[in-house]
Amino acid sequence: MSRRLVGVGVFTCLLGVVLSAAAPAANIDPAASAIGFTLKTRWGQTLHGRFPRYDGEIRTLADGSHQVRLRLSTRDVEIVGNPVYTRLTRGPGFFDADSYGSVVFVSDAYPAALMRSGGPLAGELTIRGRQQREVFTLNPSACDRPAVDCDVVAAGTIRRDDYGVDRWGFALSNRVRFSLRVRVQGDLGG
Repeated sequence: MSRRLVGVGVFTCLLGVVLSAAAPAANIDPAASAIGFTLKTRWGQTLHGRFPRYDGEIRTLADGSHQVRLRLSTRDVEIVGNPVYTRLTRGPGFFDADSYGSVVFVSDAYPAALMRSGGPLAGELTIRGRQQREVFTLNPSACDRPAVDCDVVAAGTIRRDDYGVDRWGFALSNRVRFSLRVRVQGDLGG
């Protein structure tokens, strides 16, 4: 193979990397979005948690598909109306916010139409430094431009012990249900 063909191949590969890195993204609007979770105690009480601080984006990839990236601050997580449970949730027995300052979700690439039709959205979730494949379910959209003109609503259930959040098994269910209501600032490309 000639040097010229190798050079063209390397250039094409680098161009693909640059284009995917420069893919347009719409930032998630924290004023119009909400990300939370629910836990059940063994006594039937439901605890409502929320992430008041987070950042994220919906990126439009070169092929027109989308990808979601979210980073949720565990240092700011709270259990609504309960400062004691909030402190415990941030502590070493749960999110361990001093050691692991965020929960991160990066979705697989998905067709833009998924936000209108609803359905499964798979990706990598990282909690306490442990990464697992998870699937969240998007509800069908209530408008033609989801995340812009109406909320994208999604939910999914994970197991705490998959992420080393295994303390208080005597008091808390192993299942944690995440819920997301998301809008973006600006418009989505693609």
